[in-house]
Amino acid sequence: MDEEGEEIQPQEQSCWATLPDVCLRRIFWWLGDRDRSRAALVCRKWNQIMYSADLWRYRTITFSGRPSRVHASEFESALWYVKKFGRYLEHLEIKFLNPYNAVLTKKFQVTMRGLLSCLGKSNNRLKSLSIQHLELDRMVWRNSIRGSLIKSLSFFLKKMGKHLDHLSLKGARLTVEQGCHILNSLSYLRNENLASELNIEDFFSHHLAVYGSSQFNKAMATFHNLTFLTLNYNCVSDELLETLSENNAGTLRTMNIKCHVHDPHGQVVWGMSWAKLAREATNLKVNFFFERVMKYERLARILLQEIPVRSISLRSCYFSDPDWSMRPTLTDLLPIFRNTLQKLTFEFNNNHESLDEQLHLLILACRKLFYFKIWAFLDVAFVERILKSQEERQCSLRTLKVRIYTNRYETNEEDRTLREIYRKYRKLIDSELNYFVIAYPMM
Repeated sequence: MDEEGEEIQPQEQSCWATLPDVCLRRIFWWLGDRDRSRAALVCRKWNQIMYSADLWRYRTITFSGRPSRVHASEFESALWYVKKFGRYLEHLEIKFLNPYNAVLTKKFQVTMRGLLSCLGKSNNRLKSLSIQHLELDRMVWRNSIRGSLIKSLSFFLKKMGKHLDHLSLKGARLTVEQGCHILNSLSYLRNENLASELNIEDFFSHHLAVYGSSQFNKAMATFHNLTFLTLNYNCVSDELLETLSENNAGTLRTMNIKCHVHDPHGQVVWGMSWAKLAREATNLKVNFFFERVMKYERLARILLQEIPVRSISLRSCYFSDPDWSMRPTLTDLLPIFRNTLQKLTFEFNNNHESLDEQLHLLILACRKLFYFKIWAFLDVAFVERILKSQEERQCSLRTLKVRIYTNRYETNEEDRTLREIYRKYRKLIDSELNYFVIAYPMM
């Protein structure tokens, strides 16, 4: 009977019951945990759908680092999920956002101990694990809490390392000894590790010269199937490149290297080491990300011509140095990679020098360049010159993103000119480019 007392027809009662399983699973896919649990109480069939493996293969668990009643149940719900559905997990991402105090880090450590212990017992299909930005060198992590968390993680990796294909511990900020202990856990009781993707960007604390550590080189020697490797430049050495050449030449395709101004980056890495790796790993492409490392002398020591560079990102944020010039880098250094460079990202404060001409010539020189993004002091006419070159097939950009800094609060004049440029090249932009250009007051 419905609310008006009319009898419901049998075919109306059974429409949901006869819905194909694939459709039900799709509906359940869009529901949150609480709604899924409620829906599972409807009937036996829906309860069975609730336990479909493909609903629980991917999971992101986020813990708030701030004390809050709203987030108080996060730790308990994470354990509930792993105990109930952890056996289906294939891809797990864990986030702990900016922990506020030692009480919360302790709660996180205890939760992780239970979570990893439960996963280790019930799961044998986990392929990807990501635990990012723990920042374990912060004061909120007491030594005992930090030690217990590292112990739990290491024990888990010893047991599950043979299954993992992807591991990301970006931002863990460990000592060299702690970091190498975790990396060695992946190859526990085996001579090698077959993970294909490893992200250890900011894995070690700032200011550590990891490139001089024999422990690190021995730990990296256990990896024999790397396809993607992400790390900091303070980990790069001739020994590491030699190890990669010997053990991963047939698989290594991408290296992402971050170089931060606070990381030691003055080590000598010989071009012949890079040349050997590029010769052995024929499909290798290297992406560099520089954070406030902008001076030509420093960049020239790192960006050697033997490296198969695919992309370069140079960011100085809003820092300005009147003694620094970008011109030598644009005219002498970066054109060395004109045959391999595909992506360029610039973000710098060049208020003291004009770089429009040098940037334009660099784009024209790099014939494989398809992505160009820049935030800098530029003339609006720079954008029109790039679009004209694109129209004349002198370059092959697919993405053009420009933020034009100005020294005025009002950008009405620049905005009007940019609208005129867009109207002039609208057909080209709409058909070929991912285009985003604005004027921005830099005050």
